[in-house]
Amino acid sequence: MMENKQTFTVSVYTENNVGLLNRISGIFLRRHINIESMNISKSEIKSVSRFTLLVKVTEEQIKKIIGQIEKQVEVIKAYYHTVTDTVYQESCLFKLSSESLIENDHIQTIINNSKSRVININKDFFVLEKSGTKEEIEELYHALDKHGIMQFVRSGRIAITKDEMRISKLLESGIEKRY
Repeated sequence: MMENKQTFTVSVYTENNVGLLNRISGIFLRRHINIESMNISKSEIKSVSRFTLLVKVTEEQIKKIIGQIEKQVEVIKAYYHTVTDTVYQESCLFKLSSESLIENDHIQTIINNSKSRVININKDFFVLEKSGTKEEIEELYHALDKHGIMQFVRSGRIAITKDEMRISKLLESGIEKRY
């Protein structure tokens, strides 16, 4: 019986070292697995970075991947979570012609209904910001696409878990280094 693929959010706590991103992405590359989105930022722990990756794989695959990621010297701990285990968002920016905002009441309705906001406006263009689920962002994209999007960019998923991650306790107990 073949296991179904599902979407997993991967959280990787690491030291911030040159080349680690390349090695982590290589783990997915060798398995021909596409990383749907990626975000790297500092974490709640001083001098520890957090990679947040979104992948669509089987649970058996994600368990093997987590094992490979944790073999990287700089990796402190890696976790995987299902969609129901996390609270998540993506953010995006749209650049549109200012003329379309002034001359088209429909754009103002789209902005209001999508709970997005104008963050910059000048005589040539305005910039719209939206945070939400991937589906909400896609819906806004399709609504605005009819009016001529000049530029569009979307962040990777950012997510926090509903349950405690216990990474702070792991670090406090001195297990943070394996070399």
